[in-house]
Amino acid sequence: MLVGGFLGAGKTTLLIAAAKELERRGMRSAIVMNDQGEALVDTEYVSLHGLHRGEVTGGCFCCRFSELVRVMDQFREHAPEVIFAEPVGSCTDISATTLRPLLEYSDQYRLAPFTVLVAPERARQMLLPDANIHMKFLFRKQLEEADLVCFSKSDSTSAFPSMDEFGVRNLRGLSARSGSGVAAWLDEVLSGELSAGNRILDIDYEEYARAEAALSWMNLQVDISTESPVSPAALLGPLLDDLDDGLSGNGISIVHMKAIMHSTTGYVKAAICANGQNPVVDGNLDASPATKHTLLLNLRAVGAASEVHAIVEERVRRSAGKLENFRISCFHPAAPKPERRIASIRSQYPTAGLN
Repeated sequence: MLVGGFLGAGKTTLLIAAAKELERRGMRSAIVMNDQGEALVDTEYVSLHGLHRGEVTGGCFCCRFSELVRVMDQFREHAPEVIFAEPVGSCTDISATTLRPLLEYSDQYRLAPFTVLVAPERARQMLLPDANIHMKFLFRKQLEEADLVCFSKSDSTSAFPSMDEFGVRNLRGLSARSGSGVAAWLDEVLSGELSAGNRILDIDYEEYARAEAALSWMNLQVDISTESPVSPAALLGPLLDDLDDGLSGNGISIVHMKAIMHSTTGYVKAAICANGQNPVVDGNLDASPATKHTLLLNLRAVGAASEVHAIVEERVRRSAGKLENFRISCFHPAAPKPERRIASIRSQYPTAGLN
């Protein structure tokens, strides 16, 4: 069951909620995370919830398709009844490069319809006249190939924007945080009544490559020791504010910034999807102070990778505490080069998934 959507749509939060709903039904599941780099906040977040997970790094599912199949095969000992897979948030052309090739494994796996998750605030951004043309291209293409489109975060808003411009109607709303709509969504995608992977894109790969390359992709991991005990929340909050200020002051547009600050007393996860936005926070907000912490930070931004790297490293290094095991990578994604691309619907493949 692949769940896509633009950066910050709430995909990981939904998959965690769905996995726990399946657990209540007595069903085992596993989750495959995906990223262009390594040191993933989402993988750590899934692990902290005690869920079975794997990851495909170093490229999106389309470019690392054989690795996706290998990770899924590794789950056999766990024997999940449902495998969730979350593509990179800037990735599109999933139907032709991942869903259709997966149908060739119909003797081992059955394919659920491809859900694309949409955050209402992101949809509003993309409807603005001055929306970034590259981000809008990726957003639009993701919607075009979806078997099912759902608005996320319905607990925080009931005023969903019209998606007529993107040719999408009959959207569902759900909230992974409150649980509203999650069970109904699972019932729908597991019913076998919707087809899977039948919406193949007509896509210009040169334009796709330019859109991906407009993003800087930064992953950071570091151990932090403080002289006096401090809680994970008290350490992470000021750091994110400082990063936001530094990026905003240099004209870098934050598309998605998320971080986990982890200590022996607990963890805090925080995320924002735009400059100056109040973070969405989760975890142990009342965790006791500690002197040893590990920070995972992932940032996707519109701007030069060299500049993003310099700003982030400078702001993190001046944060309170001694830094050890500092690892940072910052780059522009390479042009997508799918291992497989099946651009036509072949009659010998099944078109409906789970029964």
